[in-house]
Amino acid sequence: MQRIDHPLLCNSLGSLKTLTSFHFGRPDSGRKVYIEASLHAEELPGMLVAHHLRAMFEAFETAGQIKGEIVLVPVANPIGLAQRLDHKPMGRFELDTSENFNRHYPDLAAAVESVVRAQLGPDAQANVRTVRQAIGSYLKSWQPATELQSLRRTLLTLAHDADYVLDLHCDCEGVMHFYTEEACWPQFQELAHYLESEAILLAKSSGNRPFDECLSGVWWQLADRLKASGVDAGAGVPLPQGCCSTTIELRGEIDVSHAWAKKDAQAIVDWLQYQGFLACNQPPAVPPPRCTATPLAGSQSLHAPVPGMVVFAAEPGQILQVGDLVAEVIDPLANQSHRITAGVAGVFYARIRDRYVTAGGELGKIAGAQAFRSGDLLGA
Repeated sequence: MQRIDHPLLCNSLGSLKTLTSFHFGRPDSGRKVYIEASLHAEELPGMLVAHHLRAMFEAFETAGQIKGEIVLVPVANPIGLAQRLDHKPMGRFELDTSENFNRHYPDLAAAVESVVRAQLGPDAQANVRTVRQAIGSYLKSWQPATELQSLRRTLLTLAHDADYVLDLHCDCEGVMHFYTEEACWPQFQELAHYLESEAILLAKSSGNRPFDECLSGVWWQLADRLKASGVDAGAGVPLPQGCCSTTIELRGEIDVSHAWAKKDAQAIVDWLQYQGFLACNQPPAVPPPRCTATPLAGSQSLHAPVPGMVVFAAEPGQILQVGDLVAEVIDPLANQSHRITAGVAGVFYARIRDRYVTAGGELGKIAGAQAFRSGDLLGA
């Protein structure tokens, strides 16, 4: 194992922060997986999973059983981890800019299209190498102006040439669920099943360029642009999906336990064995799916029409039908109770932790089977 500490741009005198990555296996193997945790810094289940993965990867490496390169970043957001206000963690948004740490990554397809267009040819794997080299050159030339930009650049530099990217998050309260782009789903079905995901949300693009889609989106976007310009990206100039990335939501913020983390780490190891990154006599059998994949555009976000106390009637993981009671919002001053009911049928996969909500505040999410939304599909 190699540990590398990456200094971030310093915003203020004497306050240098460092991103740390752990590298296993051989960087020249031609196969790479990148795993990071807690980009939203108050989401800690992934950090504990990474802690257990590190020990497991060290054991595999000692035994000579790593058949590729694995990069692990257990603390992906040292900036957000240091942000606290009134003793409460503030790890989702940078306090200086109010920007979400998992939004607004660069449009890599736009950045490299003009560079790679004339270099692409009939060899699919050569095309993948060409695009990765162009992305690497773009990231090397990017001169970040802020600490946040330097964090984004460092994370992308570590991950841009990976075949697979796993971004470990969690919700406020929820069940195991899984976000990925449609182009990546064929490669990730087994991982979702190993993890026993109870909701799987697919989108061609969810909008606002989160970290995972910045990396996977460049491939299908370039292929689409080649086709639109009259270049056949399926035959004459084949461009495979060179990076498959996913956001894995490890239940809720308080689900930080060795039991859960060991189970989730083992599921990731099982998938890495299935993919051939970790040697084994026989990969563990892929479990049957716990759910079917549904469009992210079919996910209903429930909102409170009025301010008040929240009393949930539905539990995370519960299968709801249209009209089922999800929660009540109670105004004790007006002595009124407002019923919040399901507008779609599906699994109630996430809900808020707070039990007081302001008017318009989000309450929870239901994974519906039929798309009905458009535009940016992710919350703030």
